[in-house]
Amino acid sequence: MSQIAYILLCHKDPQAIVHKARRLTRAGDRIAIHFDARAARSDYQLIRQALADNPSVAFAKRRVKCGWGEWSLVAATLEAVKAAEEAFPEATHFYMLSGDCMPIKTAEYIHAFLDREDADFIESFDFFESDWIKAGIKEERLHYRHFVNERQRKRLFYAMLDWQKRLGMARKVPADLQVMIGSQWWCLRRATIEAILAFCRRRPDVVRFFRTTWIPDETFFQTLVRHLVPSAEIRARTLTFLMFTDYGMPVTFYNDHYDLLLAQDYLFARKISPEAEALKQRLGRLYAETGREFRISNEGQKLFSFLTTRGRVGQRFAPRFWEKEATLGRERELMIVACKKWHVAKRLLDQLSHQSNLPVVEYLFDEEDTVLPDLGGIQSTLEKRTRHRRALMRMLFDYFETDRLVICMDPNNVDLLRDFYSDRSKTRLLEVECTFTDAYLAGHACRAGLAGPETPAETLRQLLPTLRMDFMAEADRLRDENFPDLFRIREGAEPDENAAALAEFFSLPRDRAQAIAETEHLFTD
Repeated sequence: MSQIAYILLCHKDPQAIVHKARRLTRAGDRIAIHFDARAARSDYQLIRQALADNPSVAFAKRRVKCGWGEWSLVAATLEAVKAAEEAFPEATHFYMLSGDCMPIKTAEYIHAFLDREDADFIESFDFFESDWIKAGIKEERLHYRHFVNERQRKRLFYAMLDWQKRLGMARKVPADLQVMIGSQWWCLRRATIEAILAFCRRRPDVVRFFRTTWIPDETFFQTLVRHLVPSAEIRARTLTFLMFTDYGMPVTFYNDHYDLLLAQDYLFARKISPEAEALKQRLGRLYAETGREFRISNEGQKLFSFLTTRGRVGQRFAPRFWEKEATLGRERELMIVACKKWHVAKRLLDQLSHQSNLPVVEYLFDEEDTVLPDLGGIQSTLEKRTRHRRALMRMLFDYFETDRLVICMDPNNVDLLRDFYSDRSKTRLLEVECTFTDAYLAGHACRAGLAGPETPAETLRQLLPTLRMDFMAEADRLRDENFPDLFRIREGAEPDENAAALAEFFSLPRDRAQAIAETEHLFTD
């Protein structure tokens, strides 16, 4: 049966560290503690004295002053690993923890989980090929030397980086290593730990290299494990449940997250709030339970993403400030042209530009490359435009210095239409009704990736009625909304009939509306 030596890196709350060590060792496991040398010596002495009579607790022989992103975090981890490897020869697994981690399964469950697979659990993705790094410098982490902390001395950090670039001081990664990256929270087998420690003694050049990289706790162990252990024995995942916000900050768990945490396919969770006393007590008791069964739903990440997204548009608890305040304005008029054939609507707006001075914007919520002014980045992606739609429209009104604006929209955007109609501004809708020939539907199927040049004719014939029904359903859904101020022009109508609708919708003189309605090939595919 497995026996775990927990590697605990911590820097505060000595009483909580004592309680954590007692809980984990009471179930028969071991723990090696590194307490940050930057912390008060009195706090460290409190921990040592409280756990002095516990043979299942070991301490790093050397305390390191730790700084985020620095080699010091790896050095501290190695000190605790060495202490555990020496003090606990019976330990089969070494599990990395922080002071903010808590078990979300019983010790019985955790041991059974580790017994089932003879593998190392560590995130390990190719540094250069993966998209694991979401922001900040990437290749520069390795190719240049970093001697100061970016968070503490930002200007000096980037000045030193800039000078190295100017002087051509880029260095190469050790030739025999494929640098990997991943979370610093891992669980490794004893044989792997022993191989890592032996490698560090044998290859001081590799240690020197990583000593001056930036954020090496995300690359050092990840690289060495992949170098020393067969891929078949590596599970590229962490067993510690953690999530990050869009701003790169760890999500913190509170008392009401107990049931959610237990349902995740992980063994520990990080970060537990220091104020979540009830949660910490329940999880502490949980670790010692036996016979407990867990129903794994693993919905934590998706649920967090969903609720966060709902919060952005004011549908989680209450409207966010940019939605609550970003009304388009009572005095403004938004005219929406809804047309399934985008080229028809674009021709219509092109003619409108010749017959009026109304500003027009094409399918801004449907086409990524729609021409838009620089609005500070809010216009950069379809996701941002849709998420902040009211703020975007306000900025467009302000940019064009107008109270009347025309945009194009695909008829399937019913939710967007509802949102604009619920605003205090005046919203008007022009539906452009087109006919859909088999040739057009076949072309649409190819453009949408539903068919290709090699698609059999019989398959295409079966697909076309479904597409036609889908377009008809969109039109019906639009009309079922009963939007006020809804106007319509039709491909089969006479120009006079369409001109009347255009004149009223755009508030144009009849002769100009007539000129638009009589545009040659207006509805041609």
